[in-house]
Amino acid sequence: RSGQVRYAALEFGGFLGVGTDRYPLPWHMLKYDTEKDGYVVNLAKSQLESAPRYREDETPSYSDDYGRKVYDYYGFPWI
Repeated sequence: RSGQVRYAALEFGGFLGVGTDRYPLPWHMLKYDTEKDGYVVNLAKSQLESAPRYREDETPSYSDDYGRKVYDYYGFPWI
């Protein structure tokens, strides 16, 4: 427990917030865009097709094994 942010959750799909999937992303994937005044991520929709995800009514374990799975998928070393 380092107190370090490890994930951001990207919501995608669904309709009006119902049935959305959440995709945990390694925090290092996000870049702050001052023009958009928010975070952006360079990610193709096709990359999400097999990506780790969870439903809006679920809470993942966020264990080390889960973290490795997420980070490995996106090609980042587990921190």
